[in-house]
This record gives sequence, structure tokens and C-alpha cells, in this order.
Amino acid sequence: MSFSEDERHLPGRFAIDAYGDGGFRFGDLSHRGSLLALPSGMWAWRCGSPTDLDAAAFERVLQEAEAIDTLLIGTGADLAPLKRDLRQALREAGMVVEVMATGAAARTWNVLIAEERRVAAALLAVA
Repeated sequence: MSFSEDERHLPGRFAIDAYGDGGFRFGDLSHRGSLLALPSGMWAWRCGSPTDLDAAAFERVLQEAEAIDTLLIGTGADLAPLKRDLRQALREAGMVVEVMATGAAARTWNVLIAEERRVAAALLAVA
């Protein structure tokens, strides 16, 4: 089973069992592409590279900001900086923003959801 459309999601918070090869595995599902892990569930995300990371890409995240203390942003295989205006918009919404490579972000997500923290993750797929 898999999902790939922006309008589809899997409700709930799930540990990420694997990442790479262009996608993620979680909750007995395989997802190809990037992923938003939010309080409302796991969502397909159309971003494919760090250059796609702008305010419009984080609209769904901002809609759920009141339920998020920490936002992990996985920028792919390597760390990439966020645009200043995006980082500011996320901080103004009340979130601590942590930017790291996707692998580190996925591992951190797993630890923080196990601790039942108010965390979200925006994860670019890694080839």
C-alpha cells in the first residue's frame, strides 16, 4: 500500500522505519517522495529539493502550528540552509526550527515521538 497525492494522508504519528531510495517506510506503508509528519498525520509533500522550501511549501505546517513546539526539517542527503524569511515565518508561528539532513531528522523524529513531544517533521526524500 502506498500514497502519493497531497490530499491523502495517514492519520496518526508513526515512527519512520526506513528512508532512502526516494521515499520512506512507516506504519506498514511505503511512500515515494517527500513527507510531512504533522500532528494530523503523515502527508505526501511535493517538495523535491531545498530550493522548493518556501512559505507556500509550509502552509499545512503553519495551519497546525499551535500543536507544534519543534519542527524538524530534513533537507535531503546534505544540510542546506533555509531562506531567512521562511525561518522567520516558522519562528513567528511559535515553533523551534531545527534544520538537518533527512536521515538525522528522521532519527530525531523517532526519538521525539517516542517521548510524546509536540514535534513535526518536513522531510525531503533522499535518493
